[in-house]
Amino acid sequence: MRIISGKFKGRRLQVPTNITARPTTDFAKEGLFNLLNNRIDFEGIDVLDLFAGTGSISIEFVSRDCKSVISIEQNERHSAFIRKACTDLKITNLSLIKTDVFKFIAGCHTQFDMIFADPPYELEQLAQIPDLIFAKKLLKEDGLFVLEHSSKNMFDQHPHFVDHRNYGNVNFSFFE
Repeated sequence: MRIISGKFKGRRLQVPTNITARPTTDFAKEGLFNLLNNRIDFEGIDVLDLFAGTGSISIEFVSRDCKSVISIEQNERHSAFIRKACTDLKITNLSLIKTDVFKFIAGCHTQFDMIFADPPYELEQLAQIPDLIFAKKLLKEDGLFVLEHSSKNMFDQHPHFVDHRNYGNVNFSFFE
């Protein structure tokens, strides 16, 4: 796993073979953060990363000087890898919460400048995630929510949808 930009730019973290998460490809991650660079001033923002997996996206946000990043990941092996990566990089502003994403959303009373979600593409409730984010008012005013998904899902009819980009088999839908 390579960190694309920021203070950890170029650092590589060896992902163990027992990790079952499907990490966002470097190509897609680079494309996503190039788009985000034009929309967001990363410095000082609060970020929520749902279905954090390897923590690749969370660490990318930390590398760009976000104030705080909360990573939600239920799998113990994935969580252990994120904790180890934070220790190795001496990251202090990433909070890992090992829980089910839907339970976290239901009980969350915090708002974020940026929310990123990379659920398993076959997740039954994937299409409900934007509605849950907006029903719980988890985005601050002018906040941005990005959902990674396969080409099977399209969100262009969602009332908060603003953009869609794809990088190979990786699709990102943007919501405000």
